[in-house]
Amino acid sequence: MILPVVKLGTLALKTIAKPFANRLKNSAGIHPRFRQFIMNIAQANHRISTNIQRRLYGHSTKVEIRPLNEEKAVQAAADLIGELFVFSVAGVALIFEVQRSARSEARKEEMRRQEIEEMKQRDEDIAKEVELLKHRLNEIERLARGKGLTGLFNFKHGHVPEESKPVSSAY
Repeated sequence: MILPVVKLGTLALKTIAKPFANRLKNSAGIHPRFRQFIMNIAQANHRISTNIQRRLYGHSTKVEIRPLNEEKAVQAAADLIGELFVFSVAGVALIFEVQRSARSEARKEEMRRQEIEEMKQRDEDIAKEVELLKHRLNEIERLARGKGLTGLFNFKHGHVPEESKPVSSAY
């Protein structure tokens, strides 16, 4: 049940982050120093990606790579910034979810550990009780061997020996 809610929450977070990324992209082209900074990032990104593509296709990398024109560089950098922003938001959401899951798992593990500890305690208590009952049984058996069954049960109105019975006359 929790997994679909988490996925839905992550999707909603990405959807909410996209307008912020678009606003960041739009403002990137307006400010002169920021514009120059992102153009430099875009040109470096263009050179790196072109070299990687050339290596993948087996072409020479010694060729001079033409720089992007100013508008394409600003647009590419703005797109890169927007995607990085959305990716960062998704990454933070993922880290948060992993930490939440780890805390939940730690709580469950602590509960299991406590249950095991309680079971061990109950087992020790039962073992002590069994030992006490064994001791009592041995004591009863010892007394029974010493006194016989009548001594064991201690009857008040029990069996009276023949010689102690009063003799009645039949005359």
